[in-house]
Amino acid sequence: METPTWAAYAAAWLATAAILLLSTHLRRRRTPKLNLPPGPKPWPIIGNLNLIGSLPHRSIHDLSQKYGPIMHLRFGSFPVVVGSSVDMAKIFLKTMDVTFVGRPKTAAGKYTTYNYSDITWSPYGPYWRQARKMCLMELFSAKRLESFEYIRNEEMKSLLTQLFKLSGDSILLKHHLSTVSLNVISRMVLGKRYLDEDEEDSIVSPDEFKKMLDELFLLNGVFNIGDSIPWIDFLDLQGYVKRMKVLAKKFDRFLEHVLDEHNERRKVEGDEFVAKDMVDVLLELADDPTLEIKLQRHGVKAFTQDLLAGGTESSAVTVEWAISELLKKPEIFKKATAELDRVIGRDRWVEEKDIANLPYIEAIVKETMRMHPVAPMLVPRQCREDCKVAGYDIAEGTRILVSVWTIGRDPELWDAPNEFCPDRFIGKAIDVKGHDFELLPFGAGRRMCPGYSLGLKVIQASLANLLHGFTWDLPRNVNREDLNMEEIFGLSTPKKFPLIAVVQPRLPLHLYAM
Repeated sequence: METPTWAAYAAAWLATAAILLLSTHLRRRRTPKLNLPPGPKPWPIIGNLNLIGSLPHRSIHDLSQKYGPIMHLRFGSFPVVVGSSVDMAKIFLKTMDVTFVGRPKTAAGKYTTYNYSDITWSPYGPYWRQARKMCLMELFSAKRLESFEYIRNEEMKSLLTQLFKLSGDSILLKHHLSTVSLNVISRMVLGKRYLDEDEEDSIVSPDEFKKMLDELFLLNGVFNIGDSIPWIDFLDLQGYVKRMKVLAKKFDRFLEHVLDEHNERRKVEGDEFVAKDMVDVLLELADDPTLEIKLQRHGVKAFTQDLLAGGTESSAVTVEWAISELLKKPEIFKKATAELDRVIGRDRWVEEKDIANLPYIEAIVKETMRMHPVAPMLVPRQCREDCKVAGYDIAEGTRILVSVWTIGRDPELWDAPNEFCPDRFIGKAIDVKGHDFELLPFGAGRRMCPGYSLGLKVIQASLANLLHGFTWDLPRNVNREDLNMEEIFGLSTPKKFPLIAVVQPRLPLHLYAM
């Protein structure tokens, strides 16, 4: 049998494309004309993907400036509607939340979250509702988070002690921030520092695990062509699916080890067993016969991965952006340290309970989240039924993006929106808990990040202590004006070039001694 030639392949592709174009034309003739939101005219097959650059949130922001607060796009075979105003965000995330609470099927959800088994990508239905209830009632309840405060305090002290040892050195800040975040969340979720260099049974190094988390967030946020044009998905033109499969195997090996250890401890302790971490809680729930949908082993692994990733990324990324912005604005730095000296004093470190008395620190966090939202377009939603929004038709299956990046730069909401100015939040009752649609770093409605309260605690306490205990400067060869503030796009948007800063103690070391 002869091997097909490239000419034969090309002829097959041309025939396939012709059939697709013909079927699309016939389908459009049969479909009633819809009153769609304004948007650019799509190209055949690719739709508007040609207008999306390497930073999709910026490309979509530029398009929304031309087409308005509700915009219609086509990404390959799928219609996409973008909301980029407070009013549109309120409709998609609150008023008609249940209509837009679906999730699109993506390769990332399939390959990196055990076939849509986690809280982020699972479709709306009994399984997701049960998962959300577990998060709110069990994993992130106020009582449970309070019980883990000692862990957050111990890891914060460990970070500060380490920074004292590096006094006068140029440090890669992200490395230290992600380490403390990872240690906090691993102790809360897994019961110990599984990723500690000193752990004899560690099956993955901390640096390797951080790379795995970075890859997870990148692959869950990229524009994978196969997600938009399903009939060429098998080609994996960008190589993303191959990377997803490799990453999934790495995570599964680690998570299998975690679950095996936890189950062994439960057997040994028997009737004396007491849940001490979130994996213990998940395994207990998996044994609960009263659950509407049984929690399978792959579901426990998916939730565990969600907890580890979400609890690490948001806090490290936000604090790094905050310190970067402050290094460009030393006058804001001075106001922050003045508040800390006045409220906390120079004889102790900042505790979580102090944050309520530090409005300027809270304002810095809010302003950082306004300018550098961790998820600039939130996680995509999907319309569950035909409906109308602002007089426009939105068909079932349409993918929905809410551009909190654009809302954060709306000149009608914010004076000088491209300037970092925490003072804009002083005296204003704007929070980040999904009630004020001007500021939605964690989303809103049913699909709001269930662990936002934990992330906020870690972000605020970390930033306050880094500012209170240390002075921060750029290396001698870097000027404030030259500090690069570009980002990388994924499910989160970290700095493209991680911040390198020189750290010096402000307070005596003994205050932080372990």
